[in-house]
Amino acid sequence: MRNCLLLLTMFITPALFAQERLQNGRLLLEWKQTGEGYRLQQLAVGGRQLPQPSGEYLVLYSAGKPDSLPDLRLAATHPGGFSLKEYTYLTKNWERNISPVAMNTAGMAIRFFPTSATRANGGLEFRADNAECNITAAWQLDEKNKNDILVSITLTAKQPGYYSIASPTLATLVNNKPDFAMVPGFFQSNTIQPDIVLAYAYGQGIPDKPILFRERSASTLSPLVSSNGITMAVIPAPGTGRDPWEKDRNTHQVWKLGLSVMNRAGQFTPVAYHPVLGEEGSYMRAGEQRTFSFRYSVQQADWYTVYKHAVNDVYRFPDFLKLKKTKTSLTSRIMAMLHYLGNDSTSMWHTFLYKGLQIGAQSYRGGVVGAEGDAMKNSDYGAMWMLANITQDTTLLKHRLPEALNFKLVQQQEEPGFFQGAAIGQYYLWKRKTFTEEWGHYVEPIALTYYTMLDIGNILLFEPGNQALRQRLRLGAEKLLQWQHADGHWEVGYDANTTQPTFTDIPDLRPTFYGLLVAYRILKDPKYLAAARKGADWQIKNGVEKGCYLGVCGDARFVADFATAQTVQAMLDLYDLTKDKRYQDAAIKAAKVYTASIYTHPIPSTAEKSVKGIPRQDWEITQTGLSFEHGGSLGSANHHGPIMLASHAGMFVRMFGLTRDSLFLTMARAAVLGRDAFVDQPTQVASYYWDVMNQGAGHYPHHAWWQVGLLTDYLISEITLRSNNRISFPRGFVTPKVGPHTSYGFAPGTVLGTAASLYMPDGLLKVENPYVDFLGARSTDQRHIYLMLLNNDDAVQQSQVQISPQLIKNIKQAELLDAGGKPEQQALTGNSWQVTIPPYGMKIIKIRS
Repeated sequence: MRNCLLLLTMFITPALFAQERLQNGRLLLEWKQTGEGYRLQQLAVGGRQLPQPSGEYLVLYSAGKPDSLPDLRLAATHPGGFSLKEYTYLTKNWERNISPVAMNTAGMAIRFFPTSATRANGGLEFRADNAECNITAAWQLDEKNKNDILVSITLTAKQPGYYSIASPTLATLVNNKPDFAMVPGFFQSNTIQPDIVLAYAYGQGIPDKPILFRERSASTLSPLVSSNGITMAVIPAPGTGRDPWEKDRNTHQVWKLGLSVMNRAGQFTPVAYHPVLGEEGSYMRAGEQRTFSFRYSVQQADWYTVYKHAVNDVYRFPDFLKLKKTKTSLTSRIMAMLHYLGNDSTSMWHTFLYKGLQIGAQSYRGGVVGAEGDAMKNSDYGAMWMLANITQDTTLLKHRLPEALNFKLVQQQEEPGFFQGAAIGQYYLWKRKTFTEEWGHYVEPIALTYYTMLDIGNILLFEPGNQALRQRLRLGAEKLLQWQHADGHWEVGYDANTTQPTFTDIPDLRPTFYGLLVAYRILKDPKYLAAARKGADWQIKNGVEKGCYLGVCGDARFVADFATAQTVQAMLDLYDLTKDKRYQDAAIKAAKVYTASIYTHPIPSTAEKSVKGIPRQDWEITQTGLSFEHGGSLGSANHHGPIMLASHAGMFVRMFGLTRDSLFLTMARAAVLGRDAFVDQPTQVASYYWDVMNQGAGHYPHHAWWQVGLLTDYLISEITLRSNNRISFPRGFVTPKVGPHTSYGFAPGTVLGTAASLYMPDGLLKVENPYVDFLGARSTDQRHIYLMLLNNDDAVQQSQVQISPQLIKNIKQAELLDAGGKPEQQALTGNSWQVTIPPYGMKIIKIRS
């Protein structure tokens, strides 16, 4: 066994100090000198002993740069192998993932225990030595967080070469079997998965190999392992991982941290590596030094408690909301996008004659197999009908909706055959006059749920008497019933030519059942609800309970994505219909997992940076608070970073209302507030991917509909929360594909006990303060208008608000109310008023006309 010189200092209060012991009211660590060196003899938390303490150290060393040749044999045990030749976005990424450094087979493993211990600086010093390196380190119990052990290790090279410092093995598990393990952003599960493709590429289980996961798509830097009610985590010190935008350039790809739930010897235990062998900072000349600082957290708690500790206490996630500044309110963005979407040129709206109907859609410039720059797509039909109805915009009502409806009708196969009732493709290629899927010629049951059931279902909420659409919805529901297997699951897809199942190597761990929930809610046939429950039960058993999910983006071969958030809302909606608490519990469990699709690092700051020559402060362009399109080892987060399309924001507000877990609310607000650096000022359309910064809609003009939908969903959810449910509006169905935001405006809601409908004509209210958002509602008897004013900041805000005299011509009385509907002392006269709103509070102006 090779040894390194180790100096290990433990700072503890003198009353608790012992040469070989570190102890406070919660933790006990005790070392014993053995023939191998100083081993960790005892590790206890809350008086409970961990059965297999270790204390073994590890340094990786390579005289030359490690080999980068991928081992393609690793995927041989996956059914059918794992050929990605058709997936140009994934191939190189997968090859890097199975290279020696990532698979933790590169370099020489130097394992050791310290050979001596002495007191120094009020702590313990451990020492060991060998030909390659010397090490110094400092340990101490965290005075603030009593379950944490702070460690800082400094390596001094004695030979030139590449080095990587691993966090020591604190303890291993009996039978080497965790109850739960997680690298946030990659996987979270209670099941060991020997199939490396399912575990590593899809995050469906715990890998059984000591893989090093990169921080670029790790949402929180905290690998953790739970066993027998105790969770251990390693949390690298803030600033250890890469800064994705250093000063004036994109540095998202830099690899400084390796994260794992298994040590190099194949024992389950949380481990972090810094620097990464062969990567930036790992090459050292003789005499050079590197320092790796981190903490262990050992708690008698579940994974989620320890994970939130890393997010909130170590990486100070709520700090973003303290730093953020807002230039344009969310309401102003929605109204600006109303103008954008009504303009044929800016929104790239085009119409074509197809099967005797004039169909309309927006250009799509992203990747679609077989497209020649002619792909067309519509996105959020619920948002379309909602915005048109609450604004009464004539362009939307007379042009967009009829042409979009025709597009929807021809998108569904009406003719008899295997695919009758299904959506034959989400994209229309106008040069070839055909519909197609994103990345191949196949038809997915979940696409039927999305582009038939959800879209038609949302339209029918606004047009309940449309009998032709009801028949189309039933046609889709019957096909979903026909395709459902006896145990409740569906195939991922069917080959469009042979009708045989395809993608049979991956299970359909998605909320495909939701289409039948839509059918039941619209058509009232109980067989649809029964089938929806069967499908949900299957997903809970095979997916939710194991922490396993599948995505919906064909170009990424369905690696996990925002469909996980859709699972949350689908389960909540099923609970609302059945009152079966199993579905609510499943929703909460899935929502906790989805928080790990949100970046919580690095800690935002006011450091000065530059983007394309424009001065920016770090917090303006931070990834913190933004979500993945798809993460893991293959998702777009590896190249592009996160996305601005925060469909989960409203759902997270609702989840906070259900659980009172503040992480949900903080993540919801961080996703949508203060993101002006990514928003195109003329159109107020946000960019999609983080790495392009401010590029507006870019290749995806249809995303504006999703942005309208998610921002409205967020604002209504905040209004409901802040009014303590005294203001609420009926929710429609979730949007297709990108997440769980829902439609509104198809039926009256309740405003302080009065039936009222959303009412947002363009120009209704002018609000000077960008921190203040608003939505309007009009009572069903037409006598009152309610203006809900939201302060979306952590400081008191004042704003001048002015009602349009053209839209509200005869104000008989205006009254200012607090969030609960209680009248304020302030008198309102005229049509312009100064309003003061408490932090993250709400005021309501009630107008009688």
